[in-house]
Amino acid sequence: MNIIAIIPARMGSSRFPGKPLADIHGVPMVGHVAFRTKMSPLLNATYVATCDDVIQKYCQDAGLPCIMTSDTHVRCSTRTAEALLKIEEQTGSKVDIVVMVQGDEPMLLPEMISKAVQPLIDDPKINVVNLMAQMDTLDEFNDPNEVKVVVDHNSDALYFSREPIPSLKKGAQKVPMRKQVCIIPFRRDYLLKFNALEESPLEIYESVDMLRILEHGDKVHMVEVTSRTYSVDTPEDLERVRTLMANDTLMQAYGGKK
Repeated sequence: MNIIAIIPARMGSSRFPGKPLADIHGVPMVGHVAFRTKMSPLLNATYVATCDDVIQKYCQDAGLPCIMTSDTHVRCSTRTAEALLKIEEQTGSKVDIVVMVQGDEPMLLPEMISKAVQPLIDDPKINVVNLMAQMDTLDEFNDPNEVKVVVDHNSDALYFSREPIPSLKKGAQKVPMRKQVCIIPFRRDYLLKFNALEESPLEIYESVDMLRILEHGDKVHMVEVTSRTYSVDTPEDLERVRTLMANDTLMQAYGGKK
């Protein structure tokens, strides 16, 4: 089975311009994501997909495969799909599963990639998987930068929101506080199908693209992980991640590759 990872990255983030190359202990953030992703034993290859020459230059210097894409993409999924088709053309090999890894997850662990992919290997009826993790604090639960998710008894997503769900305002003392972790494997053909679907109202309201799948009647299978990771959406997030990664042992395997 041909399984690859693609990390979409661009310098023009509206909330944090230039964050893919933000330094974390001597390695740009996108480098942390790529080096850690490629450690997964289930992957045949890992690529960065970008429209920015400066990111391509970093990848070339660091020995990371990079695919140049259009600068018109609004969604990570469409940049990933463009890169996917270019990779297939370059390699002459069709991909079975493509793992879309957000470039702002520098604390990811290789086993998270494998855990996300395994359900697609085991069950041909599953087309897309998201990881989810518990949140420990109300501050994180209330943070609109964190996408929350509620699931059914089969661990399929019922809904995603940037608002706190389930609600704590009904008198409950405790509710499951789960967030989406943006490591998202798609079956190759399903990614192309997803991008061909019309954007849905809830997807637009919530700014969560996985809602397009739910609104069109398909399922998003969720897999829970216990590893504590934090995405970087703001300069404040970057400082927190720098502190948390100060003694990161995994970084020792690639830290010299700047």
